[in-house]
Amino acid sequence: MKHRIAAWAIVGFAIAGCWALYAFATTPPPITSADPIMTLVEFTCPVVLAGTYFHFGVSLYWSLFANAATYALLGLIAETLRQRPGHAK
Repeated sequence: MKHRIAAWAIVGFAIAGCWALYAFATTPPPITSADPIMTLVEFTCPVVLAGTYFHFGVSLYWSLFANAATYALLGLIAETLRQRPGHAK
């Protein structure tokens, strides 16, 4: 189960990293909340949604860490619910 949760965290880190690469590689127009890309970013990186809602900026390193931690927590919840009674390892 530890390996699966670690995999969730790695996926979260990779998703935030891909969004960071996208932001560095493109010169996007001013991003507004109505932009469809921003909706996708907020859905896949919950720390961005919190930063937008509470009006605070998040550095790249903290967003990578926070997204990995968020996905690890989601993985912990999913793996805990996925276990069947009597099959715990």
